[in-house]
Amino acid sequence: MSTSAKTSSRDAYDKSPFRSIKHSTYFPVYDQLLSPYQNRDITFVEVGVFEGGSLFMWREFFGPRARIIGIDFNPEAKKWEADGFEIFVGSQSSPDFWDEFFSEVGAVDILLDDGGHTYTQQIITTEMGLDHIKDGGMLIVEDTHTSYLDGFGDKSISFINYCKRWIDRVNSRFGSFVKEQKDRRVWSVEVFESIVAFKVNRAFSQQVSMPTDNGGKRDFSKDFRNADRKLVERDSARIERIIKRGFDIFGGNA
Repeated sequence: MSTSAKTSSRDAYDKSPFRSIKHSTYFPVYDQLLSPYQNRDITFVEVGVFEGGSLFMWREFFGPRARIIGIDFNPEAKKWEADGFEIFVGSQSSPDFWDEFFSEVGAVDILLDDGGHTYTQQIITTEMGLDHIKDGGMLIVEDTHTSYLDGFGDKSISFINYCKRWIDRVNSRFGSFVKEQKDRRVWSVEVFESIVAFKVNRAFSQQVSMPTDNGGKRDFSKDFRNADRKLVERDSARIERIIKRGFDIFGGNA
């Protein structure tokens, strides 16, 4: 593969000589999130090696300059080292494993969790990984639809509930709040079908939120923010239906 050529994630997936299982909706997400990292000197880590196919997929996708590391709980995964991949065997639920892993590997550009998909596994991987994502990198968790399925843990601490807490953290940095938000490891959270990406930009996430004024000429227009209260009262029945639809996971007509 040429160092300047790029391939789509679906093409890389199809070219892999070994089996991999991916949902069809994932490929556009991979392309959008990860194409800026192609043909660069990056460290990419995937949790969940399975039958090895995704390792070859990512090597094809990112190009020969990428350092591809696989993590699996199955010691048989070490066989892929013969193909030039770095393989670590351990449990993604173990904080000790992650301490040892990052002590040896150092910071990484991208960490992709395609492991066991339980809420504990996903949350521990994210919490332990975020401190070790390079500036400008990201941590991606796949198969987040398990948050709506049985058999993956206590749903009160589902991974999606954890992600909602991150949305609260990001928004609670707003400058008018009295209590300071100290967890600024994540700049933004991007949600796709079955995939959540945590993007790291330390300069942006450390910015102090404060109002600005461009100094332009004022015309002292009247503030109409609350002027539609009578309209809301008049159309309250339909507005209530629309809001109800907004909170309905499976949607509906308003």
